[in-house]
Amino acid sequence: MQEPAIAPVAANTDSSAAEAGFDLDAAEVRVLGILIEKAFITPDAYPLSVNAIVTGCNQLTAREPVMHLSEAEVQAAIDSLIGRRLAAKRDQPSARVAKYEHLVRLRHSLPPPEQAVLATLMLRGAQTAGELRQRCERLHRFDDIAAVDAVLEHLAEKYPPLATPLPRAPGTKETRHAHLLGGQAAVEEMAESQQAGSGGAGGRGRIAELEDEIRRLREDFDALRGEFDTFRQQFD
Repeated sequence: MQEPAIAPVAANTDSSAAEAGFDLDAAEVRVLGILIEKAFITPDAYPLSVNAIVTGCNQLTAREPVMHLSEAEVQAAIDSLIGRRLAAKRDQPSARVAKYEHLVRLRHSLPPPEQAVLATLMLRGAQTAGELRQRCERLHRFDDIAAVDAVLEHLAEKYPPLATPLPRAPGTKETRHAHLLGGQAAVEEMAESQQAGSGGAGGRGRIAELEDEIRRLREDFDALRGEFDTFRQQFD
């Protein structure tokens, strides 16, 4: 299949997603994010079957938003990503079912730190550098926030760009960053959601920010507890 043309994406332009080349829908973004994430945290079970991808897509923790994708929707997203050469089917002689892997590293020359940040943005929405450092811990450990900032800057300078900073919402002190794989319209939607969430008042914006952080910490704890339970079951 011929590879679709990819042109630069600029976060502050009015170019359509189709013109930009990055126009993945929500299901494609989620599936690609899962493929990147699981390559880090479950390498022994990688590449992934469709069932494993469905489970990862519909996970209730460490996902924003929570989604409920069917097997058919996930398979359609996989097929589309294969057509874009962002994913591939891996033939394994001993495998009973088809397995799939991402090709982001090859397509966009992304080292592990950049893959980790991009996947976390795809799976959890717009985030600050501090949030990304915390949430990337299971994928890649960053020594400090400056290291995350460097990755975000490099992703923004890629051709085409893969991430962009969002306008800072009233009452917030830190800039949030978003991935660009869903096209310009998706970025604008995230920016509008951030502005609305600030409440328009400095005090309320900070309170909302703290409430979000508490909720995310709980999600991270639940995710870690689930992984520990899975590990413990191996010895039961």
